[in-house]
Amino acid sequence: MPREAGSRKAKRVLITGGGSGIGRALALEAARCGAKVALCGRRRGALEDTAALLPASADPVLIAADITVASDRARIATRIADAWGALDVLVNNAGIVEGGLLDESDDALLEETFRTNVVGPMALTRELAPFLAAARPSRVVNVGSVFGDIAYPGFAAYSASKFALRGFSSALRREWKPLGIGVTYAAPRATRTDAAAAFRDLIAETRMRLDAPDRVASQIWRAVEEGRDSTYPAGPERLFVLIQRLAPKLIDRALARTSTRAAA
Repeated sequence: MPREAGSRKAKRVLITGGGSGIGRALALEAARCGAKVALCGRRRGALEDTAALLPASADPVLIAADITVASDRARIATRIADAWGALDVLVNNAGIVEGGLLDESDDALLEETFRTNVVGPMALTRELAPFLAAARPSRVVNVGSVFGDIAYPGFAAYSASKFALRGFSSALRREWKPLGIGVTYAAPRATRTDAAAAFRDLIAETRMRLDAPDRVASQIWRAVEEGRDSTYPAGPERLFVLIQRLAPKLIDRALARTSTRAAA
């Protein structure tokens, strides 16, 4: 349920990447709980498909925009100003998943990964700061990945971008705490979305468990409701994250074996 712990229910939620996958599931859950929803994404048609699934009470605002483009970010801010004038929850969900060995990754891929997964969310959050301040207590939700704690071979660029998003979340939480704006970092594991195609070989190799988007959305909104700094999936991944922090060499050895099998 999209509300700040111990406060009134949030009424205005902006979700980037709202046209499919986790973004669509987040929008459906937010609307179910009575929130007004703004959907942002590159594909207008996908946003319209999500909007068609929402109840009339959600009164969706559709913003076809690319968060990596400065003029588009300015247009997002203008639409929020015109529609609501304040923002209770910003969900930075838009992102791309690119797999592949580093020596096969050209500059364009590296730059696009960081523009979309790191620079875009940071810049959009900056642009929307006045609206979050107007609604405080308010909250920023950055949707990362378990790969932002456990860096997998074959996903160096993607893992690095999610590490960066996690670092941004921690710094911003400390920076904005006096302002009454909270920050939640969400780290789902692989989810049944179109983006999971990038993990196809890894999923087969490790028998990785995939979550449904609606399950991920429920976990994220629960973390928002409770005012939590972060949320991770239940199960072995949470244990692996703990081991990564306390005894990273154990994870190194396990993933080195995976990398060796993949190379073979």
